[in-house]
Amino acid sequence: MPQQRCREIRKAWAQVDALMMGMNWSEEDIEKPHILVDDVQGDSHPGSSHLDVLSREVAIGVYETGGKPAHFHVTDICDGWAQGHDGMNYVLASREVMADMVQVHASVIPWDGMVLLSGCDKSVPAHLMAAARMDLPTIHIPGGTMRSGPDTTTSGVAGPLSARSKKGLVDSGELRRYRLTGCPSCGSCQFMGTASSMQCMSEALGMALPGTALMPATFADIRRMARLAGKKIMELSAAGLTSAKILTLPAFRNAIQVHAAIGGSTNVLIHLPAIAHELGIELDPRWFDTLGSEVRHLASIQPSGQYVAELFWFAGGVPMIQWLLRDRLDLDVLTVSGSSLGENLAQLWVDGFFERCLAHLKTFHIPAEEIIRPPEKAVRFGSIAVLSGNLAPEGAVVKHSAVVPSMQVHTGAAAVFDSEEAAQSAIVAGRVDPGAVVVIRYEGPRGSGMPEMYMTTDALVYDDRLEGTVALVTDGRFSGASSGPCIGHVSPEAAEGGPIALVEDGDLVSIDIPGRRLEIVGTQGERRSGEEIERLLAERRARWTRPELKPKKGILKRYAESAASAMAGAYMK
Repeated sequence: MPQQRCREIRKAWAQVDALMMGMNWSEEDIEKPHILVDDVQGDSHPGSSHLDVLSREVAIGVYETGGKPAHFHVTDICDGWAQGHDGMNYVLASREVMADMVQVHASVIPWDGMVLLSGCDKSVPAHLMAAARMDLPTIHIPGGTMRSGPDTTTSGVAGPLSARSKKGLVDSGELRRYRLTGCPSCGSCQFMGTASSMQCMSEALGMALPGTALMPATFADIRRMARLAGKKIMELSAAGLTSAKILTLPAFRNAIQVHAAIGGSTNVLIHLPAIAHELGIELDPRWFDTLGSEVRHLASIQPSGQYVAELFWFAGGVPMIQWLLRDRLDLDVLTVSGSSLGENLAQLWVDGFFERCLAHLKTFHIPAEEIIRPPEKAVRFGSIAVLSGNLAPEGAVVKHSAVVPSMQVHTGAAAVFDSEEAAQSAIVAGRVDPGAVVVIRYEGPRGSGMPEMYMTTDALVYDDRLEGTVALVTDGRFSGASSGPCIGHVSPEAAEGGPIALVEDGDLVSIDIPGRRLEIVGTQGERRSGEEIERLLAERRARWTRPELKPKKGILKRYAESAASAMAGAYMK
C-alpha cells in the first residue's frame, strides 16, 4: 500500500494518534512511515534469546532514514526442549500460530513496511508465510548461527549422548561437560538442520539481505546488517517493492537448487510448499528430487558432511553457493536489497564480502574447498529423494545424502508401532531385530501434529546391533540433524487411512532409494506379487478402523482437524 494511503487510513480514527502518543511517540513520529518490527525473542532457546538486540538495531536504521519503528513479539519454541514428551506434538502447529499472529499484528493498522526477525526451525517459515500472506514491503533477518562447541562439535551431540545415557554408558562428568559447552552462545544450532536450512532458504528466496544467513550470532556483522535492514525497509516501502514481487516461482526454483547444494533438511519440503501456498503457488515436492538430481551437493556441513554452520559462512555461505550455481539460477529475480540476485552477487565481490569471510576461515586452517566444494570436485548430486509406491501413493521423503550406500536399497520385516514412544522404548530394550524396517504411524499432521523422530533415529544410529541395518519409515517427520535411512512424510498418513495404517508386523517392506520406490512386497518373510499385495491391502482396509488417538484440545485439536498433507506443506486449511 502506498505510504500516503497508509497515512490517510490511520487518520480515519482519531484514537489512533492518541494511542501512539500514549506510548511516548511524538507528533512528528505520527507523520512518518511506520515500520512493524516483529521478532520471536524470548527465553525459549539460544536461537531467539538475542533477537531483541537485533530488533533495536533495526529500529535505529529505521529512525536514521526518517521512519518510526514499532516493536511486536511472538516467542517461538524449541524442538530441543520438546524431546521425549508430548510437547513435540505442538512444534509444527506453532508455525501456524506464529504466522497467524504476525498477520494479526500486520493487519491492525496499515503499516508502510515490515521487518521480521527469526532464526529457527518453525519461526523462519512462519515469518516467510506471514510475509507472503500480507504482501507488504518486508525484510527477513536471520538470527545467525551459534558458535561451535569444543573440538568444533555441535549441540547435536545430545543425540548419541542421550542414547548412551539410557544404557548407563555415560557418567555425570560427561553429561556436565556437554551441559556447559554444547550450546556455547546464542544463535541457531551449529549443523545444517532445519533452522540453518531455513535461514539459507530465506536468503535464497531473496527475502533476507545478501550474506546474512548463518552469520555467527555473536559477530558485530549481524548487528550491522540488522541496522542496514532498517534502512533498506524504508527504501522498499518508498519503492512499493512487496514480498509477492520477490517470492515468485523462479525464486522458489532457485531456493530448491540451493537446498540441494547445501544438503538441507527434509523439513524444508514441508515449509517451502506452505510458503508458496500463501501466494497461490503449488510447489510440487518432487521438484526437490528432479531439480536436486541435477545439482551437485557442494556443502560439507553436518549431518551430511564434516563441518559446522559457522564455517559454512566463513567459506562464503549462501552467496558462494549461488555464485557456484550461477549458470543454473535465475539471476534476474528481485531481492530485498532492491536489486536482482545477479546484481547482488556482483556487488558482494566488489564490496569484499567473500574476501572478509575467507580471512576469518584462515583462523581454522581449513581450505574453503573442503567446506564448499567447487562443482567439478563434488561427486554427489542433490540430497533429497521423493519415494512412492503402494506404501506411499502420494509420496515420502528421504535425505539420501545421509544414507550409507549399503542401505540405499533394503528389504526388511516390518516392526510396526502406533507411536514414536513405543518404537523408541522397543529399540532401547532390544526388541527390534537387525535388518528390520521400523514403521511408526499415526504421527502425521492429523495424527499427533507431526512430531520429529529425533530420539528414535538416534536410538537406532547409536545401537551397535542395529546401526547400518535398520530403516525407519513414518508419517511423521525428522530432525534436520537426523542421519541414516529415515523415510518420513509418508502420505496419505495413517490417521487418514493411508496404506501405512495397514502394515502389519512381519510384512516385507522394500526401500529402493535409487529407484524412488517404497513398497510392501511380501508377508511373513515371503515375497508376493503386486496383485497379491493389492488384494491383501484391500482386505485389510475393509477391516480397518481408525484407533482412538490421544485426546487433543486447543490449537493442537484445530491443527489436527484441518492440516493439509505433509507432502502439500502440512499447513492449516
